[in-house]
Amino acid sequence: MKLGVFTPLFADLSLEAMLDKVQQAGLDAVEIGTGGCPGNHHCPIDELLASEASRASYLAQFASRGIVISALSCHDNPISPVKAEREAADSLLRKTIKLAALLGVPVVNTFSGTAGNDDQATAPNWPVVAWPTVYSDIKTWQWETKLIPYWREIGQLAQAHGVKIGIELHGGFLCHTPYTLLKLREATCDAIGANLDPSHLWWQGIDPVAAIRILGEQGAIHHFHAKDTWLDQDNINMYGLTDMQPYGAIRTRAWNFRTVGYGHSIQQWADIMSALRTWGYDYVVSIEHEDPLMSVEEGFMRAVTNLQSILIREQPLTMWWV
Repeated sequence: MKLGVFTPLFADLSLEAMLDKVQQAGLDAVEIGTGGCPGNHHCPIDELLASEASRASYLAQFASRGIVISALSCHDNPISPVKAEREAADSLLRKTIKLAALLGVPVVNTFSGTAGNDDQATAPNWPVVAWPTVYSDIKTWQWETKLIPYWREIGQLAQAHGVKIGIELHGGFLCHTPYTLLKLREATCDAIGANLDPSHLWWQGIDPVAAIRILGEQGAIHHFHAKDTWLDQDNINMYGLTDMQPYGAIRTRAWNFRTVGYGHSIQQWADIMSALRTWGYDYVVSIEHEDPLMSVEEGFMRAVTNLQSILIREQPLTMWWV
């Protein structure tokens, strides 16, 4: 495995300064935003699509530092009921897939998206309970008329370009659990897989090691985010896991994102690394820093230090002892 970082946390740095920082930290890879939620601070997507010379110059910046691009990321809502939002997200995703193919980047990360409750909706609707049955009806409509048709087409586009799609299992979107991801994958194609982020599993009550086994058995882990979550049981008792307090309410929230090792033990993270190796993932572990208690620099470097101590880099040897 290789260690990388999702670069929006360095949005205030130029591409060159960001890559120098990543190199100095001893990392092997970067995950680059092309727009949407991550922004495109280090990826002039239209310029790169238009010019082979620009792409060659761009890639040379990474190669000269021994750094690879693990994924291009354009997290957004491509099935939004808001026409302008939907069209912008869809256009960006299609351009990102094309650029990934041209740059030789194997994965594009994004969200599955969330539709409205019908064709007249003006906002997304995320149904997560079976009763009252109106929620089940909305979910069925969303999957059958919006989610599956859209991702069937995008999956075919990704396959045609030799690119895999990593869907982040994030609350608020229709694919947010191993089951929903595998259900979409079965209805579309194997280009659709997970950008697996343990932080979003923990607050849903899902064990990341078990999720890695479930998805790894199907070859459905295309990328991996390293971000932690602290669960505050006293606050969970008050607000539940679907806590709607703003992220700034750190003291009272049921859960908060943390840097690696500050929500769960290093032993638990070591178990995650072992599970990834066991179930066939031997690609990049990409640090995502959204810790409200640490600066960018401190949160990033703590994650680097903790992950460097447990990352499994080399292939296993022959079992000489058996």
